Parts: sequence; structure tokens; C-alpha cells
Amino acid sequence: MPSASVTVRAYRPEDRPALFDICVRTAYEGQDSRHIYPDPELMPNIFAAPYAALEPDLAFVLDDGEGRAVGYVLGTADTPAFVRRFRDVWLPSMTDRYPEPAGPARTPSEEMIALLHRPERMVLPELAGHPAHLHIDLLPDWQRKGHGRALMHAFLRALHGKGVGAVHLSMVTANAPARAFYDRLGFHEIAVPDPGPLTFLGRSTTV
Repeated sequence: MPSASVTVRAYRPEDRPALFDICVRTAYEGQDSRHIYPDPELMPNIFAAPYAALEPDLAFVLDDGEGRAVGYVLGTADTPAFVRRFRDVWLPSMTDRYPEPAGPARTPSEEMIALLHRPERMVLPELAGHPAHLHIDLLPDWQRKGHGRALMHAFLRALHGKGVGAVHLSMVTANAPARAFYDRLGFHEIAVPDPGPLTFLGRSTTV
């Protein structure tokens, strides 16, 4: 695949199908999640689409040179404000398709739907010094080639331009390749009590 014309550009509405595909194919500890979550729109509707809809000026894609998005980075400059918009604007559009589970989750999908209905989980006092947060994913063929760094730098520069000084992310602790990637980009661990299966990382937005 040619790399000379590969670019990082702003997300466009027509990228939505690719955004969903990238999310699904990387949502299980960096691997394809289709065997875990049968609904191919569940994970994107929690971890990708709301950012593109609510904060599109912070959504960037890796364009393969032919107009196709093969990776993305997206997020928010202000996590508490985003959570409020998620609760007020995004969640009402999802509840018919994904009603809140009545009892304890019995399947991985129900666990994710429970998360969908608890956006306030994103606001933790230990993260207040890193008010922005992000999600970044690339299709496997486009990883380990410097494209993730290019995406991250585009996002960090956009945050810096908004006057945001620091950003955080959460990752599944078991995803060792992702941790190595973030370590190379200068992220450091943020101690959070009882983080469960997650690790929280942060860094400044200065590139």
C-alpha cells in the first residue's frame, strides 16, 4: 500500500462507516471484537461516534491516500462538559436500541451497555489535572509505521490550540502493545483507586 500520500485530516461525515469498522476491528484489547459483541454498532456508539458527533473539531482520521479512513483519533477538550452532553444529547438517541439492563450484566454486550448508561464514570478526581481525554485506533495493517504518532500529534496540537494543557486516556491493562505505544509517546501512569481492568495514562499537550 502506498504511504507517500497517506495523510492525517479532519474527520468528515462520510467517514462514519469507516469509523465504525475501525472501532469494531480494534475494540477487544486492540483486536477484532466481532466475536465478543454481536452488534457491530455497539462499541462504536459508546467509544467513537459520540465524539465525532459532539466534538467534531477534535476528530481526525488517517486517510490511506484514496479517501478511506484507516485510523482515527478523537476525544474531548473538557471531560466533565462532554459527559454532560453525552447524558443530555447522545444517550437519549441510544436508549431505544440499548435500554439500560434491569439487573446485573450477563453478557459482555450487557456490560458495555451498562457503561453506555453511566457516562459519569469518565469523571474521576484523579484526572482533573488532565481535563481532555482521547481514543485512538488504527487498523492492524497501518500500525507500527508511525501513523499513530502522526494522529496523536494532530490531536495534541488541536488541544494545545484550545488552551488545554493536559490529556488522559484509559486503556485495558492487558493490551501490552498499546501500553508500549503510549510509553513511546511520553504518556505516564496516573494512579486511580480501584481501576479494575484499566490503566489511566496522561501527558501534556505540548508536542
